Amino acid sequence: MPTATPPTRPDDQLAELLALVRDADSVELKATVSEHAQRSAITALGLDPLEAQIRLVHFFDTRDLLLEQAGVVVRARRVQGREDDTVVKLRPVVPGDLPARLRRLPEFVVEVDATRTGHVCSGSLKGLARRPIVDVLAAGGSPRKLLTKEQRALYELHAPEGIALDDLVTLGPVFVLKLKGRPAGFDRKMVAELWLYPDGVRILELSTKCEPAEAFQVAAEVRGRLAELEIPLDDDAQTKTRKALSFFAAPPA
Repeated sequence: MPTATPPTRPDDQLAELLALVRDADSVELKATVSEHAQRSAITALGLDPLEAQIRLVHFFDTRDLLLEQAGVVVRARRVQGREDDTVVKLRPVVPGDLPARLRRLPEFVVEVDATRTGHVCSGSLKGLARRPIVDVLAAGGSPRKLLTKEQRALYELHAPEGIALDDLVTLGPVFVLKLKGRPAGFDRKMVAELWLYPDGVRILELSTKCEPAEAFQVAAEVRGRLAELEIPLDDDAQTKTRKALSFFAAPPA
C-alpha cells in the first residue's frame, strides 16, 4: 500500500485542512471518474448495476442562485424504499465557529469533503420530510412545508436578507443511481453515485467515509487502489450540486 502522505497542496491550504479535519465529525473522501471511463470503472470495482438505489434530488434556490452564493443549500430527496428526507446545508463552515447548541443536535453533522485538489467543510442539518415531496411539489408548495422546525430556523438565520423559503423555486429533480459495496482489494465500503442530468451529462462520483484521524491514511490507500485498477479521475469536474443548480437555474433554451 502507498504510504499515508497528505495530498500535495500549498502549506496554508494543508494547515487549514488539518484544522478542519481535527474538528469535524467525519471525513468523506471523493473522486470523480472521467466520463469516458464510467462504465469500465463500475466493472473494475465489481459493483452490480442491478443493485443500484434510485433517487430523485430536488434543490431550492432563487433563479440567480443567491442561496448558493451565500453558502446555503436546501435540498429534498426521494429515495427508493425509504422515507423522503431533507437537508439544510451550510458550506463552507469553520467547526469552531458554530454554536454549541447546533453542534449538539444529533441531526447536525459537520463533515469535510476532500478530493485530491481541494476540500470544503460543511454543516448539514438533516431530517425527514414533513409531507410527501411529490404531493408538495405537485401543488406548487414551498419547501417550508417539507422542512423541520429546526431546519427552518437554521435557514432563516443564514439565508440572505429578504429571501424567504416561500420565495425559492424548485430546481430539478436530478435522477441519481447509488451503488454501495466493498470492492475487491478495498478494506472499506465504497459508494458510487451516478448523477444523470437532462442535458446528457453524467457525473460518476466515488466516495468513502472515515474518521478524521485516519483521513490521510485512507486517502492514500484508496487513491493507490484506484490507480491499480486504472480508473482515470477528472479533477476538473463540476461538483454534483453546482452542476444541478447551474443547469436548472438557467432559462430554458
